[in-house]
Amino acid sequence: MRSRNLSGCFLILSLVAGMAATKSAAQAVYGSILGTVTDQQGSAVAGAKVTVTSIAKGTIDETTTNADGNYTVSHLIPDVYNVHIEATGFKSYDVKGIQVSADTAAKVDGKMDVGSISQSIEVTGEIPQLKTDRSDVSITFNEKYATQLPILNRNFTNFELLSPGTQKLVGWSHAATENPQGGQQIFVNGQHFSGTAFELDGTDNQDPILGIIVVNPNLDAIQEAKMSLQNYDAEFGKAVAGVVTVQTKSGSNDFHGSAFYDWRGDGQQARDPFKNKPTDPLPNASFKQFGGALGGPIWKNKLFFFGDYQGTRQTGGITNQLTIPTALVQQTCNPATNTTGFCDLSEYLGAAGINGGGQVFDPATGISADGSGRTAFAGNLIPIGRISQQAGNILAAFPAPSSSGVLNNFINSGSGPYNQNSFDTRIDYSAPRGFQVFGRFSLDYFSLSGKGALGDLGGPGFGPGGLNGSSTVHNYSLATGFNKAIGTKWLTDLRFGWFRYNPQTAFSDSSASPMDAFGVPGLNSGPGVAGPPTTGGLSRFHFTGHGLRDGTGSNVAGADSGSFGDGLNVGRCNCPLTEKEDQFQVVNNWTRIQGNHQIKFGADIRYAKNLRVPSESNRTGELEFNSGGTANAGNGGLDLATFLLGDVTHFNRFVSTSLNAAERQKRWFFYGQDTWRMTSKLTFNYGLRWEIYFPETVNGKQQGGFANLDEGIIRVAGVGSNSEDGNTDNTLKAFAPRIGVAYQVDPKTVVRMGYGRSFDIGVFGSNFGHVVTQNLPVLANQDLSDSSVNGGTNDRSAIFTLAQGPSPFNPVTVPSDGILPLRGPLNNVDPRVRPRVQRLPTLDAWNVTLQRQLTPTMNIEIGYIGNKGSHIFAGNGPAYNANEAVRL
Repeated sequence: MRSRNLSGCFLILSLVAGMAATKSAAQAVYGSILGTVTDQQGSAVAGAKVTVTSIAKGTIDETTTNADGNYTVSHLIPDVYNVHIEATGFKSYDVKGIQVSADTAAKVDGKMDVGSISQSIEVTGEIPQLKTDRSDVSITFNEKYATQLPILNRNFTNFELLSPGTQKLVGWSHAATENPQGGQQIFVNGQHFSGTAFELDGTDNQDPILGIIVVNPNLDAIQEAKMSLQNYDAEFGKAVAGVVTVQTKSGSNDFHGSAFYDWRGDGQQARDPFKNKPTDPLPNASFKQFGGALGGPIWKNKLFFFGDYQGTRQTGGITNQLTIPTALVQQTCNPATNTTGFCDLSEYLGAAGINGGGQVFDPATGISADGSGRTAFAGNLIPIGRISQQAGNILAAFPAPSSSGVLNNFINSGSGPYNQNSFDTRIDYSAPRGFQVFGRFSLDYFSLSGKGALGDLGGPGFGPGGLNGSSTVHNYSLATGFNKAIGTKWLTDLRFGWFRYNPQTAFSDSSASPMDAFGVPGLNSGPGVAGPPTTGGLSRFHFTGHGLRDGTGSNVAGADSGSFGDGLNVGRCNCPLTEKEDQFQVVNNWTRIQGNHQIKFGADIRYAKNLRVPSESNRTGELEFNSGGTANAGNGGLDLATFLLGDVTHFNRFVSTSLNAAERQKRWFFYGQDTWRMTSKLTFNYGLRWEIYFPETVNGKQQGGFANLDEGIIRVAGVGSNSEDGNTDNTLKAFAPRIGVAYQVDPKTVVRMGYGRSFDIGVFGSNFGHVVTQNLPVLANQDLSDSSVNGGTNDRSAIFTLAQGPSPFNPVTVPSDGILPLRGPLNNVDPRVRPRVQRLPTLDAWNVTLQRQLTPTMNIEIGYIGNKGSHIFAGNGPAYNANEAVRL
């Protein structure tokens, strides 16, 4: 199957002072200054000496112009520089205050006057913000914008929304338990948010499982941030949307510092008019954020330091409006409190026979396969002796409704804490003869929690994002590297990077066994059940298929009788979750200045390790009760009645045989590119990138399973003839050409065109994590339904009762050949699937852009961009077509 996204749009990229990137030399950490030196007649001045000096640090870089008068000074740390040009027989030429950004090159031309070197010409005007040497679509935010633009909660990833062609995903977001750093899910030019690569100081900063930023940098630590939206150079890859590169600050020859404190209370917050709890209309809410930064010299002109800290203390108030059993049901349907002998459901179904009022039927009568022949409970009154004792125990734990009616009859308010502590520290060293070293370490610590709105019965939580549970997340990032000039024509840089993404979550009641206390076996404990904390806490209870009627007997469209308990789908907690993802990275680039060519090539070698033990499906069980359980062959029924009788109509849960199965993957990227200044007005850049994603392996025998729908089997890693990569075929065809041209029409106008192909690793297990260690024999998603257990087709029969509990999941026995069939005993298990041959998300993108300088600090860009995505967002199998021919 091929999934595609084709988009094209006209863009007005900027009318913002100082925000547009100038010139690129495709450097993830460093920037450049380039230009042409001529005399007053326009003839090239060869052999002119060009000196570039950092204003803040006092560091000096020198070069000379070639026979065409062109020069390039590369590997400059983002900063503000002065340029001094001198040549025999000419007055010296000075340009002050040139802003250099990473992955950009400022163009500084010198027009020399005849005279003595001791005489000088100083240019004081602003350098035009034109990009004349490449064709990417991008925007750069410098330190000024990072610290002065009003960004809610100082969340850096919101800057991405200031770029053209971006759109925030609405209606869905990652749970706060796994994304407390607040990474936004933003589509770029129509491409999925997971296709955006994040880099911090030239090293990877993206978790490929969820497709989010790992360390969301503090605004006071940002020297600059560049949003490359399309047609980036060959140095950049593992992205099919944007590339967001951030450079952290370094110290200077002077001490500089900052401090901030933000506080927001609830004194001026409005109550929710639709969820107004009379006793607590405005739940407690407060937000405090504080921190600061300090940088300066350790050894002037050579050694510098920088550090920053940010703390957040937040309590977010939430009001939940929920549906719970009515007071009448709580009193009459609980065997411990009933005094009439009948469970009365008339509030839900209306009086039988009035305007077609609803009816519940006795599942113990008639034919269970389709419900035909079932006897109606007269007057929708169920004899109390038929009510499940377990359901009665659960019913007794509900709070009293806060209003009448069968829907939205309970309101509760509360709040949960969110705490953050983060800091960065960086050291820079500049030595003579073009040698520079830097090192930076960052960490983010988060803790957040919340209780359920239904107390002992869980439900939606009062924690951040509706959390019912707790989460601690520790994220780390390290980057260090050096660059060195070798002679006058060669430059090299070497970087090492490491990050760790480390969330851990738990239910609020994970150490308890409430399901055992309710009398439901096989969920908290029992045969084949791990026991708390792995299977601690509540199950999720979900009522579906409703069958509700109002007081006149009319259908209540789209309503069900509620949902409660624990789990991702009710309390926004993938609990319990243990994850520790590490990535190690070594990058080496070489640059050769040869005449009017700047030739660059390099390698980016990465090694990833990931342990993820999730609970997208509650390990204590997800129990569903539908109206079909108390319906006849034609209609009727009520999901709440099915629950009260104790009949579970659908069930699933995660069951693990190993809690330490982990993935490993090697990723090798190579590239070469040339920026050719054909004339002073025309620049041509071209390159080729090769990305190799090795098939992931697991950390031992039987620590993973590779499902193959074409053959109907699961290959168990490391058993029989199966290797630890499941005999997955690698693709070595991920070649990504990049090409672009820029033509400067006049001093204030440039036209650019570009095309490029790029690849990505995908998300949610497309090519790494989330799949093979969440298959048999490691993990099973036990799924029991009417069809799989009873052979029914209408979901009319119970698969088990609350008194019985679910049948235990029996771990499979792995045969000597390591082949498990996806039939027979495995019918009740949902496998996760990838194609046998690697299939990488791929993007082809192009653009045509016109840029016009309006003032020295303002320009406008108007362009057309288009792209075509293939195999985008395959995830863990939903988009996999078993009938697609294998492409080798």
